[in-house]
Amino acid sequence: MVTDLIRIGDIEKFSIVDFPSKMAVVVFMQGCPWRCPFCYNQSLQNPNGESGASWAHLVHLLEHRKGIIDAVVFSGGEPLMQSNLPQAMEKVIEMGFEAAMHTGGYNPEAFAKVLDKVVWVGFDIKAPFDAEHYKRATGGIGDVEKIKQSLNMLIKSGKHFECRTTCDPRLLDIADIYKIADELSALGVKEYYIQKYRPIQSDTTTKESDCDKFFNDTALLEYLHTKFEIFDVRK
Repeated sequence: MVTDLIRIGDIEKFSIVDFPSKMAVVVFMQGCPWRCPFCYNQSLQNPNGESGASWAHLVHLLEHRKGIIDAVVFSGGEPLMQSNLPQAMEKVIEMGFEAAMHTGGYNPEAFAKVLDKVVWVGFDIKAPFDAEHYKRATGGIGDVEKIKQSLNMLIKSGKHFECRTTCDPRLLDIADIYKIADELSALGVKEYYIQKYRPIQSDTTTKESDCDKFFNDTALLEYLHTKFEIFDVRK
């Protein structure tokens, strides 16, 4: 058995929130090309960072979760960084599980190789689709045209997916959320969530009121409800 098919930072053995309406194992894959200022999983950014679990460990876990777990969610980090992601998905599907993923869509070529294998995608939208704004939100790295290419591919696929934005007040303001909503709605996105930013350890200046402003703006929330078939907040 190949023990290093993918590099795993950690495994969440049971989750009911990472894949809607499914009981899932979440695989946090090691490596991310971006350096988002609000990242909660900085230990996963380095592709060569310490691995918290092996592929063999994941397979063993899944063998003992048949009949209990519905799916495996490949998260990160950024799963699309690892070239063996398609093979890993094929393996868990062969074992009888559905495959899902969380991604920022940074690499449309890699995304195309796995899109036919997944049944659901959580697609992170970091900022409005403006090149400079997206670079700021991804630590100077994100290519907005590639993200749009991945998102358009996902929309055309007919796969079940959601888009979501973490509302970091250091990077986004109320007007930005309106803009994101308009852009996503125009593309045909049906399901959207805004997520509360909780200051990371190095952020000693952001106040709770700064984080809450997006969720206390009644006009914004009403507008978002009109733009999407499904909209909600995650606090």
